Amino acid sequence: MPNHPQTGLDRLNAASSAELDALLREVCASRGWASAVAATRPWPDGAALLAAGDAAVAELGEAGLREALAGHARIGAPKDGDAVSRREQSGVRGAGEGLLRELREANAAYEARFGHVFLICATGRSAESMLAALRERCGHDPAAERETVRGELGRINAIRLRRLLEEAP
Repeated sequence: MPNHPQTGLDRLNAASSAELDALLREVCASRGWASAVAATRPWPDGAALLAAGDAAVAELGEAGLREALAGHARIGAPKDGDAVSRREQSGVRGAGEGLLRELREANAAYEARFGHVFLICATGRSAESMLAALRERCGHDPAAERETVRGELGRINAIRLRRLLEEAP
């Protein structure tokens, strides 16, 4: 049998439960999400892992969503030492102080209205587009915003899972 290099999927399928939990919790801070995804292992391919991630997001209750949101940095304020939030929010690098102030103010208004951090898939988005989305979504009713957040969380998790699949073991 020919020897082939291990893939990211192979590494995830072979990881111990504790290792897999740690990797999945870096994707999404929700313990319930990580447990639901891990329970579907082994994955025959990347598509199966992504589908498990989507299904787990769809099943998150209020507490699980809150836990997932707590793991995300505010838009415009990537967490110090957190390479993931810095990479994902690269669109705010170089934004002027005025725009960053507007983001802080809009974040505060959003958090006062909904009780959690504003979540948006920031990958590839400019600071201006994120600010516009933030302001627009402040007008949502709580139920509509909860579903918008669920969709954004699913997109973020999928990007992060794909990155895990691409990482060399």
